[in-house]
Amino acid sequence: MRIDIITLLPELLDSPFSHSIMKRALSKGLVEIHLINLRDYATNKQKQVDDYAFGGGAGMVMMIEPIDRVITELKLQRSYDEVIFLTPDGERFNQGIANQLSIQQNLILLCGHYKGVDQRVREHLISREISIGDYVLTGGELAAAAMVDCVVRLIPGVLSDETSALTDSFQDNLLAPPVYTRPAVYKDWKVPDILMSGNHTDIDEWRHQQSVDRTRRLRPDLLGDE
Repeated sequence: MRIDIITLLPELLDSPFSHSIMKRALSKGLVEIHLINLRDYATNKQKQVDDYAFGGGAGMVMMIEPIDRVITELKLQRSYDEVIFLTPDGERFNQGIANQLSIQQNLILLCGHYKGVDQRVREHLISREISIGDYVLTGGELAAAAMVDCVVRLIPGVLSDETSALTDSFQDNLLAPPVYTRPAVYKDWKVPDILMSGNHTDIDEWRHQQSVDRTRRLRPDLLGDE
């Protein structure tokens, strides 16, 4: 998979992709992540990529010209499955979308800033708009880092145990069950006996019921109980 991230602050994304699982995925060649500075596609000496909004109002707007220029150049080099704009008013990102994106080959992520982008970008250059939550960040870089991390860990070979991702929260619209490790007893706090029984059928049933109960208590919306 190749992911091209168009950003005003490429240095902000250096660290999230330089450690742990993301670093291993890159070093194995399972994913390519390219950070593209939008200012490199500005046409004036000031590298300006924003301007005042027509009609007035507070805040600046990202201009269409440099965005069109960079997306056009990228598309001349390869085809893209999605061109995604990260914006607070996009569709809510979830595990299902992560699963969809993890099987794609080439993605472009456009990080928003200021009061957003010229509407013509959204109408003519973008194929999908995604939000990571109902709140506003300073820019789309942190949203891009979260989304890329979620997607990349689903690519076969990224995790040492590929079944681990299949048992994550939200994969089947349930929260993950509680987990325990050694010691079996700590300060009189004991691991549930069922997990020490060795009966994997009973353990699987217990874990499923725990997931259902936990989801009903904490996220009833996932079960349609609201």
